[in-house]
Amino acid sequence: MAEEPKETKPGFLNPVAGFGVTFKAMFKKRLTEQYPEQKKTTAPRFHGRHQLNRHPDGLEKCVGCELCAWACPADAIYVEGADNTDEERYSPGERYGRVYQINYARCILCGLCIEACPTRALTMTNEFELADSSRANLIYTKEQLLAGLDEGMVDSPHAIYPGMDEQDYYRGLVTEAAPGTVRQAAVSQGEEPRPAGPSGAAEDKEVDA
Repeated sequence: MAEEPKETKPGFLNPVAGFGVTFKAMFKKRLTEQYPEQKKTTAPRFHGRHQLNRHPDGLEKCVGCELCAWACPADAIYVEGADNTDEERYSPGERYGRVYQINYARCILCGLCIEACPTRALTMTNEFELADSSRANLIYTKEQLLAGLDEGMVDSPHAIYPGMDEQDYYRGLVTEAAPGTVRQAAVSQGEEPRPAGPSGAAEDKEVDA
């Protein structure tokens, strides 16, 4: 003979039990964060705004492979690669990221893009204040994402470290720009080429690291 189901609480007690949760919360201490006057410290590995990193001499780590764009589940990243030349070099390899954009109206800050990056060119910072009143302002360009210059760096484009190759950069053998390194003219970005000197080479002013 099948057992009869156990009796449950009368139906009129269900709303009372639900309101019990509300009444308990009413007497708990409120937690109010005084933002933006007091900003909360984020975790060390917080997924915030992206950053395009540089090698220690100032050349860019991004090689324009577009793997980050393929890995993005929100289709928020757009990359256009281009070839380096001896006269205009942005990275130690054959190619570099000529155009790099991240649409933060789409980005979900999941971090899959940085896992796909083979050169550790793309990482995420602790910056989380990305709100804006314009959709256009939420599209960050390469200039906004590229890391600044530290001591010992020269802004790209410039020649590769003498005697080194692409593999030496990834082995960590290049620790700073070579003495006398100068910035080349970014002709692809509309800059005028440097006038040639008496030796036939372009005259560039040395850039302070």
